[in-house]
Amino acid sequence: MKQIINGADLRRMIISAAAAIEINKQALNDLNVFPVPDGDTGTNMSMTINAAAGDLRKTEDPALGQAAKVAASAMLRGARGNSGVILSLLFRGISKKLKGFDHCDGVVWAEALQEGVDAAYKAVMKPAEGTILTVARLAAAKATEAAKENNHIEFVHEAAIEEAKVALANTVNQNPVLKKAGVVDAGGKGWLVALEAMLSSLQGNDILVPEGASGAEVKESANFDDFDTDDITFAYCTEFIIQRENNNDPEKLRHFLSSLGDCLVLVDDEEIIKVHVHTNDPGKALHEAMDYGSFVTVKIENMRLQHTEKVMTEAEKAPKIAEPEKAIGAVSVCAGDGLADVFMNLGVDGIISGGQTMNPSTQDILEAVNKVPAETVFVLPNNKNIIMAAEQVDALTPKNVIVIPSKTVPQGVTAMLNFNPEGSIEENTEALTEALATVDTMQITYAARNSDFDGYDIHEGDYLALYGSALFGTSQDIKVLLTSLAQKVRDDGKEYITIYYGADVKEKHAQKAADIFAEVCPDADVNLLRGGQPVYYYMISAE
Repeated sequence: MKQIINGADLRRMIISAAAAIEINKQALNDLNVFPVPDGDTGTNMSMTINAAAGDLRKTEDPALGQAAKVAASAMLRGARGNSGVILSLLFRGISKKLKGFDHCDGVVWAEALQEGVDAAYKAVMKPAEGTILTVARLAAAKATEAAKENNHIEFVHEAAIEEAKVALANTVNQNPVLKKAGVVDAGGKGWLVALEAMLSSLQGNDILVPEGASGAEVKESANFDDFDTDDITFAYCTEFIIQRENNNDPEKLRHFLSSLGDCLVLVDDEEIIKVHVHTNDPGKALHEAMDYGSFVTVKIENMRLQHTEKVMTEAEKAPKIAEPEKAIGAVSVCAGDGLADVFMNLGVDGIISGGQTMNPSTQDILEAVNKVPAETVFVLPNNKNIIMAAEQVDALTPKNVIVIPSKTVPQGVTAMLNFNPEGSIEENTEALTEALATVDTMQITYAARNSDFDGYDIHEGDYLALYGSALFGTSQDIKVLLTSLAQKVRDDGKEYITIYYGADVKEKHAQKAADIFAEVCPDADVNLLRGGQPVYYYMISAE
């Protein structure tokens, strides 16, 4: 039984956790119980932790504290969605505890897990039971208890996992929605998957992403800063793909290329041969390869020049922060070119692409904020799952960042209508925040799965109408839902209605939707705009 871990151990543990979440991400997505097509918990957690795995792969023999710091920093910037942000916060707390440590035993590890829980709970305004927070909290508490009995890290970690399993199973009883659907919490399941993968690595069984899986969502590139040009024995990175035209044995090509250089990778799938090799004579490599068929692609790069250019441009790659030219600015999250145009016309300085099913990361929001030539930048997330990621940005930039907690695009639009670029920070914060409550949001989408939800018997492919965050109705006829929503708006006495139609809606059909609202609400001002948004056929604002 392993007693302590060092930096190399933690590195492998986190990389294994990233691989395991990637392997299980669709299963985690499927645990999202709401029938709207926003099942992205697994995707968000995978992209968040894979940001850490990508950076850790570039480190060699890190100290324990350094490995934890690298992982936490990468996850903070790569965090997507609420589940991804909470995952990053758990590791931020772990990193804080392990700072300065070369190794740790079960006692320190239990304290690190608890520090992670504390960091996550501190960031969540209203923690709910039956979530990833519950699973992490109870697992950390059990780890602390186990450490008093035995300080071997493997023993402590196993105890945390056993308690996490119990806590996860109980989430179905803690959340009425989960109970009705008969599933456990997706985020809590993701944390258990991570813990189990870390234990597997502790026991010498590292988890790898299977070939063909999309685990490499984090873009990786060679790190040439870690070596000198004199260390480069073979100068030319040579890559090519051959369309096979005969039955010549590719093993002969493999043997030949191995004699020319190093870092050889040859993949043969009977139709193509893909080759990567470092060599000083790429011409010989290409000439030999011609015996197997015709070239589809060829790429040859001088690695010595790559290194020189990288060193010369390192400063250019550093995050650029625009110098202030004005006091305040704003950025907005949205998906759809029509919606982007609306926000730009209202005065935002930048658009962050994203929304439902495609939550932008903290890094994405940070980059947009840094480009704004203003001292203070207002951020409109326009989605409840993006708010937490946006709230992490302020600590990462010298700019003053204020997040207006808009949960829908119509809320964001209404907020920007109240934006005064000449006003004070306090005045704008108050005006934009108060504006959120003045608008009702309705959305029409489709059911991603069969479900029995809130008394509705929902079938995959049905149209779904949402009023705020609640399910308003379901039908196989979209006109029925549009009419019901229009009647609701009329009964509520709303005077201004704006309909944004999505990418999958033709203008003539959108016009018919607008006509329904105009007929049912004759006293209201009805406007139709192309939003171009995915997922939602219609987003409707009523004030």
